[in-house]
Amino acid sequence: MTLPHPEPVPAPGAARAALFEALTTVGDEAAALLTGCRGATALRGAQWTVAEAAAHLATANELMAALAAGEERPYGDGTPQGLAAANAAALAAHPLRDPDVLATRIARWTREFTAAAGPRAGSTPVRTPLGPMDLDTLGAYLLTHMLGHLYDIALALDRPHPLDRHRVALSLPFLRTAMPRVVDPRAAAGHNARYHLRIHRLDSFTVTFTDGTATVDRNPPQRPDCTILTGPVTFFLIALGRYSARDALARGRILPWGRRPWLAPTFPTLFTAP
Repeated sequence: MTLPHPEPVPAPGAARAALFEALTTVGDEAAALLTGCRGATALRGAQWTVAEAAAHLATANELMAALAAGEERPYGDGTPQGLAAANAAALAAHPLRDPDVLATRIARWTREFTAAAGPRAGSTPVRTPLGPMDLDTLGAYLLTHMLGHLYDIALALDRPHPLDRHRVALSLPFLRTAMPRVVDPRAAAGHNARYHLRIHRLDSFTVTFTDGTATVDRNPPQRPDCTILTGPVTFFLIALGRYSARDALARGRILPWGRRPWLAPTFPTLFTAP
């Protein structure tokens, strides 16, 4: 089997510029998507409305901008469950639901993030709602977070979603960092397997489970139990819990092979999407 080679990795400075440009563009796209929309529209498969999702984005972007500026802002306990509780509390504390006002705030705080992060080294350590990471990975976190919720909003409003392979590539540093932190302890209890994830023409990495604990390695494994090849957008949607791996398999959007290929649809169930 001939496998596609990942695209060349850009130099750190170029990668950072691309991340900041994507953040600014996605923030502006969020504002355009939300301005004049019907905020009471329900999201598909979720309890939030469009306006509630927009309010969450506005408060989260403000938090991320503060973290980028070096502020200490405790938010949850570092687990997906604690993060969900903190999100609910933040929504209750910020009752504004006007999509036009929220649109402006989302774009503003996204630009505030890049302005605060720009003068600081990308390797600067920061403490985030999902634990410690460096500043540029926090930027990838912000991009991932916006793309996930804007995908939901776009579907609810019957508008084109904002995902593409370039933006998924910029989100990968966060997704790789977050994986070990969002393992579902019940689903993964006692699990032992080595997965080689290949994202078409973007990246590949290994996720190894040892007695339910996951580690991520950029090096290819010697003997993976299950190799999973998928496209960038499909990978992103599965990682964020927006798409079922079983559905992706049925539609030919995932290609698994190896000693235990049947593990492929199980892999996403070992995590709780943040």
